[in-house]
Amino acid sequence: MQGQLVLVSAALFWVALHAGLAGSPLRWRLVGRLGENGFRGLFSLLSALGLTWLIMAYRSVPTVPLWNGAPALHGLAVAGMLPVFLLFAGSLTRPNPTAAGGETRLPGNPQGMQRITRHPMLNAFALWAALHLLANGDSASVIFFGSILATALLGMPSIDRKLAHRRLREWAALRDRTSALPFGAILAGRNRLVLREIGVLTPGLGLLGWILLLLAHPWLFGVPALPG
Repeated sequence: MQGQLVLVSAALFWVALHAGLAGSPLRWRLVGRLGENGFRGLFSLLSALGLTWLIMAYRSVPTVPLWNGAPALHGLAVAGMLPVFLLFAGSLTRPNPTAAGGETRLPGNPQGMQRITRHPMLNAFALWAALHLLANGDSASVIFFGSILATALLGMPSIDRKLAHRRLREWAALRDRTSALPFGAILAGRNRLVLREIGVLTPGLGLLGWILLLLAHPWLFGVPALPG
Protein backbone atom coordinates (compact mmCIF):
# COMPACT_ATOMS: atom_id res chain seq x y z
CA MET A 1 0.00 0.00 0.00
CA GLN A 2 2.81 2.38 0.87
CA GLY A 3 4.52 1.66 -2.45
CA GLN A 4 1.32 2.48 -4.34
CA LEU A 5 1.04 5.79 -2.51
CA VAL A 6 4.63 6.65 -3.39
CA LEU A 7 3.95 5.85 -7.06
CA VAL A 8 0.73 7.89 -7.06
CA SER A 9 2.56 10.80 -5.41
CA ALA A 10 5.34 10.64 -8.00
CA ALA A 11 2.79 10.51 -10.82
CA LEU A 12 0.85 13.48 -9.45
CA PHE A 13 4.06 15.48 -9.07
CA TRP A 14 5.04 14.69 -12.67
CA VAL A 15 1.65 15.68 -14.09
CA ALA A 16 1.32 18.79 -11.91
CA LEU A 17 4.82 19.95 -12.85
CA HIS A 18 4.13 19.78 -16.58
CA ALA A 19 0.41 20.54 -16.75
CA GLY A 20 0.16 22.88 -13.77
CA LEU A 21 3.37 24.86 -14.17
CA ALA A 22 4.68 24.71 -17.74
CA GLY A 23 1.75 26.51 -19.35
CA SER A 24 0.17 28.27 -16.39
CA PRO A 25 0.27 31.96 -15.32
CA LEU A 26 2.75 30.88 -12.63
CA ARG A 27 5.24 30.16 -15.38
CA TRP A 28 5.23 33.77 -16.54
CA ARG A 29 5.66 35.06 -12.99
CA LEU A 30 8.66 32.79 -12.50
CA VAL A 31 10.08 33.80 -15.88
CA GLY A 32 9.73 37.42 -14.79
CA ARG A 33 11.81 36.71 -11.69
CA LEU A 34 14.28 34.12 -12.97
CA GLY A 35 14.46 34.97 -16.65
CA GLU A 36 13.71 32.47 -19.42
CA ASN A 37 17.00 30.59 -19.03
CA GLY A 38 16.68 30.52 -15.25
CA PHE A 39 13.17 29.10 -15.48
CA ARG A 40 14.26 26.48 -17.99
CA GLY A 41 17.10 25.41 -15.75
CA LEU A 42 14.80 25.07 -12.75
CA PHE A 43 12.15 23.27 -14.79
CA SER A 44 14.71 20.86 -16.27
CA LEU A 45 16.07 20.04 -12.81
CA LEU A 46 12.59 19.42 -11.39
CA SER A 47 11.68 17.32 -14.44
CA ALA A 48 14.79 15.14 -14.06
CA LEU A 49 14.11 14.63 -10.35
CA GLY A 50 10.42 13.93 -10.99
CA LEU A 51 11.12 11.40 -13.75
CA THR A 52 13.74 9.62 -11.63
CA TRP A 53 11.29 9.42 -8.74
CA LEU A 54 8.52 8.14 -11.01
CA ILE A 55 10.69 5.42 -12.59
CA MET A 56 12.11 4.24 -9.27
CA ALA A 57 8.64 4.08 -7.71
CA TYR A 58 7.29 2.16 -10.70
CA ARG A 59 10.09 -0.39 -10.66
CA SER A 60 9.81 -1.08 -6.92
CA VAL A 61 6.04 -1.08 -6.31
CA PRO A 62 4.00 -4.31 -6.05
CA THR A 63 1.43 -4.45 -8.82
CA VAL A 64 -1.91 -6.15 -9.44
CA PRO A 65 -3.15 -7.45 -12.83
CA LEU A 66 -6.26 -5.55 -13.93
CA TRP A 67 -6.91 -7.23 -17.30
CA ASN A 68 -5.35 -9.91 -19.41
CA GLY A 69 -2.65 -8.61 -21.71
CA ALA A 70 -3.79 -10.84 -24.56
CA PRO A 71 -1.44 -11.62 -27.48
CA ALA A 72 -3.50 -9.25 -29.63
CA LEU A 73 -2.69 -6.34 -27.30
CA HIS A 74 1.00 -7.22 -27.30
CA GLY A 75 0.93 -7.45 -31.08
CA LEU A 76 -0.76 -4.06 -31.23
CA ALA A 77 1.96 -2.60 -28.99
CA VAL A 78 4.75 -4.06 -31.14
CA ALA A 79 3.21 -2.76 -34.38
CA GLY A 80 2.22 0.57 -32.84
CA MET A 81 5.78 1.30 -31.76
CA LEU A 82 6.75 1.78 -35.41
CA PRO A 83 4.67 4.98 -35.81
CA VAL A 84 5.99 6.02 -32.38
CA PHE A 85 9.53 5.92 -33.73
CA LEU A 86 8.51 7.59 -36.98
CA LEU A 87 6.92 10.48 -35.10
CA PHE A 88 9.87 10.77 -32.76
CA ALA A 89 12.39 10.72 -35.62
CA GLY A 90 10.32 13.33 -37.44
CA SER A 91 10.51 15.62 -34.42
CA LEU A 92 14.30 15.46 -34.49
CA THR A 93 15.18 15.55 -38.18
CA ARG A 94 13.44 18.83 -38.99
CA PRO A 95 13.24 22.06 -36.89
CA ASN A 96 10.16 21.70 -34.76
CA PRO A 97 8.57 25.00 -33.62
CA THR A 98 6.53 23.28 -30.91
CA ALA A 99 9.40 21.33 -29.35
CA ALA A 100 11.47 23.91 -27.47
CA GLY A 101 9.04 26.58 -26.41
CA GLY A 102 8.64 27.97 -29.90
CA GLU A 103 12.14 29.41 -30.16
CA THR A 104 12.37 28.24 -33.78
CA ARG A 105 10.73 30.62 -36.24
CA LEU A 106 7.15 29.50 -36.80
CA PRO A 107 6.76 28.40 -40.42
CA GLY A 108 4.16 30.11 -42.58
CA ASN A 109 4.08 26.98 -44.73
CA PRO A 110 4.49 23.88 -42.52
CA GLN A 111 6.24 21.01 -44.28
CA GLY A 112 7.10 17.37 -43.74
CA MET A 113 6.02 15.97 -40.40
CA GLN A 114 4.52 19.34 -39.45
CA ARG A 115 1.82 18.71 -42.04
CA ILE A 116 0.87 15.55 -40.14
CA THR A 117 1.02 17.06 -36.66
CA ARG A 118 2.59 20.12 -35.07
CA HIS A 119 3.40 18.00 -31.98
CA PRO A 120 5.25 14.93 -33.31
CA MET A 121 7.31 14.32 -30.16
CA LEU A 122 4.41 14.61 -27.72
CA ASN A 123 2.26 12.40 -29.95
CA ALA A 124 5.08 9.83 -29.94
CA PHE A 125 5.18 9.83 -26.13
CA ALA A 126 1.38 9.67 -25.89
CA LEU A 127 1.12 6.70 -28.26
CA TRP A 128 4.04 4.92 -26.54
CA ALA A 129 2.40 5.32 -23.13
CA ALA A 130 -1.05 4.25 -24.35
CA LEU A 131 0.30 1.12 -26.05
CA HIS A 132 2.25 0.00 -22.98
CA LEU A 133 -0.64 0.77 -20.64
CA LEU A 134 -2.96 -1.46 -22.69
CA ALA A 135 -0.45 -4.26 -23.21
CA ASN A 136 0.70 -4.46 -19.57
CA GLY A 137 -2.73 -4.23 -17.96
CA ASP A 138 -1.59 -3.92 -14.33
CA SER A 139 -2.16 -1.30 -11.66
CA ALA A 140 1.38 0.07 -11.57
CA SER A 141 1.46 0.45 -15.35
CA VAL A 142 -1.86 2.30 -15.33
CA ILE A 143 -0.40 4.86 -12.93
CA PHE A 144 3.04 5.10 -14.54
CA PHE A 145 2.10 5.12 -18.21
CA GLY A 146 -1.15 6.93 -17.48
CA SER A 147 0.74 9.86 -15.96
CA ILE A 148 3.03 10.09 -19.00
CA LEU A 149 0.04 9.84 -21.33
CA ALA A 150 -1.75 12.61 -19.45
CA THR A 151 1.35 14.79 -19.49
CA ALA A 152 1.81 14.36 -23.24
CA LEU A 153 -1.84 15.08 -24.02
CA LEU A 154 -2.00 18.08 -21.70
CA GLY A 155 1.35 19.32 -22.98
CA MET A 156 0.02 19.98 -26.47
CA PRO A 157 -2.45 22.74 -25.52
CA SER A 158 0.11 24.01 -23.00
CA ILE A 159 2.69 24.55 -25.76
CA ASP A 160 0.00 26.05 -27.98
CA ARG A 161 -0.80 28.60 -25.26
CA LYS A 162 2.87 29.52 -24.95
CA LEU A 163 3.16 30.04 -28.69
CA ALA A 164 0.00 32.15 -28.74
CA HIS A 165 1.33 34.21 -25.82
CA ARG A 166 4.65 34.90 -27.56
CA ARG A 167 3.81 35.12 -31.25
CA LEU A 168 0.07 35.38 -31.74
CA ARG A 169 0.05 36.25 -35.45
CA GLU A 170 2.57 33.56 -36.45
CA TRP A 171 0.87 31.08 -34.16
CA ALA A 172 -2.55 31.70 -35.73
CA ALA A 173 -1.14 30.92 -39.18
CA LEU A 174 0.49 27.71 -37.90
CA ARG A 175 -2.66 26.65 -36.04
CA ASP A 176 -4.85 27.10 -39.11
CA ARG A 177 -2.68 24.80 -41.24
CA THR A 178 -1.73 22.13 -38.70
CA SER A 179 -3.32 19.97 -36.01
CA ALA A 180 -2.37 18.45 -32.69
CA LEU A 181 -4.04 15.17 -33.65
CA PRO A 182 -2.02 13.37 -36.35
CA PHE A 183 -3.57 13.82 -39.81
CA GLY A 184 -6.28 16.05 -38.36
CA ALA A 185 -5.53 19.05 -40.57
CA ILE A 186 -5.09 16.80 -43.63
CA LEU A 187 -8.43 15.07 -43.10
CA ALA A 188 -10.11 18.44 -42.53
CA GLY A 189 -8.76 19.73 -45.85
CA ARG A 190 -6.54 22.38 -44.25
CA ASN A 191 -3.33 20.70 -45.42
CA ARG A 192 -2.10 17.79 -47.52
CA LEU A 193 0.39 14.96 -47.17
CA VAL A 194 3.61 15.41 -49.16
CA LEU A 195 5.79 12.34 -48.67
CA ARG A 196 8.80 13.75 -50.53
CA GLU A 197 9.10 16.47 -47.87
CA ILE A 198 9.55 13.79 -45.21
CA GLY A 199 12.35 12.22 -47.23
CA VAL A 200 14.17 9.01 -46.37
CA LEU A 201 16.10 10.00 -43.24
CA THR A 202 13.05 10.19 -40.96
CA PRO A 203 11.50 6.82 -41.92
CA GLY A 204 14.97 5.24 -42.02
CA LEU A 205 15.82 6.35 -38.49
CA GLY A 206 12.36 5.42 -37.26
CA LEU A 207 12.54 1.92 -38.72
CA LEU A 208 16.06 1.38 -37.41
CA GLY A 209 15.10 2.53 -33.92
CA TRP A 210 12.04 0.27 -33.92
CA ILE A 211 14.05 -2.81 -34.91
CA LEU A 212 16.82 -2.12 -32.42
CA LEU A 213 14.36 -1.64 -29.58
CA LEU A 214 12.54 -4.89 -30.36
CA LEU A 215 15.83 -6.77 -30.27
CA ALA A 216 17.23 -5.01 -27.19
CA HIS A 217 13.98 -4.89 -25.18
CA PRO A 218 14.79 -7.98 -23.04
CA TRP A 219 18.18 -6.59 -22.03
CA LEU A 220 16.98 -3.03 -21.47
CA PHE A 221 13.73 -3.73 -19.62
CA GLY A 222 13.85 -7.42 -18.69
CA VAL A 223 10.78 -8.25 -20.79
CA PRO A 224 10.83 -9.61 -24.35
CA ALA A 225 8.88 -7.55 -26.87
CA LEU A 226 8.65 -10.37 -29.42
CA PRO A 227 7.01 -13.77 -28.86
CA GLY A 228 9.40 -16.49 -27.74
